[in-house]
Amino acid sequence: MDTVGELLRHWRHRRGLSQLDLAIAADVSARHVSLVETGKSRPSADMILRLADQLQVPLRDRNRLLLAAGFAPRYAERPLDDTALSAARDAVRRVLHAHEPYPALVFDRRWNIVMTNRAVEPFFAQVSPDLLRPPVNLVRLGLDPRGFAPLVVNLADVRAVFRTRISRQLAAAPDPELTALYEELLAPAAGDTPGDRADADVVIPMILRVAGRELRMFSTITTFGTPMDITLDEVAIESYYPADAESAAYFTQ
Repeated sequence: MDTVGELLRHWRHRRGLSQLDLAIAADVSARHVSLVETGKSRPSADMILRLADQLQVPLRDRNRLLLAAGFAPRYAERPLDDTALSAARDAVRRVLHAHEPYPALVFDRRWNIVMTNRAVEPFFAQVSPDLLRPPVNLVRLGLDPRGFAPLVVNLADVRAVFRTRISRQLAAAPDPELTALYEELLAPAAGDTPGDRADADVVIPMILRVAGRELRMFSTITTFGTPMDITLDEVAIESYYPADAESAAYFTQ
């Protein structure tokens, strides 16, 4: 098992920071950071969390840092339907409901759908039942030929957006299951030029062909600002908006 110092050094390297960079950001001495990383100084729980905050370590991994140093985990992980998360769950439901008649959904760190609003449900009617068995994965749903892929006019653009977003997510915090999903559905094939359009354009619309009409949609992502629970730290709300008047009319009708 890695020591807390080794784990902190790993995160510092991942963020591309020197010991001095981290020390300045955390308002401690570079010598103290060095002593912690080499195991010559045992940091307090508060110091670990102070350094982790500057390194933007996810809550799940902050618990691992604490455990490695011999401290109890600080952050709970409860399902979204737990009574302790009722206020947060109600807030999410209000956001989803307020976005109707346009689609919105909630997904976790592995892109498994957790909640949706009613505007999403008609689109699921176009999907193979196999893909709707829990956990329903948004990436697989979007790219699988049995899912939304036949409806997506600009499938290459949508795949490039997924690829860019998940690549950045894995660069920020590695995850074996998410890596497997990326390799299964998003790894560039020979001759691909991944990410060119996704990086060049400000907004990439998703164009769906539904009932003979083309719907142009763009999306935004909402996350909790200061979560103290791992589940809330890892969920995101994706809200889809019509990109033109004709697409808006489809939903309002």
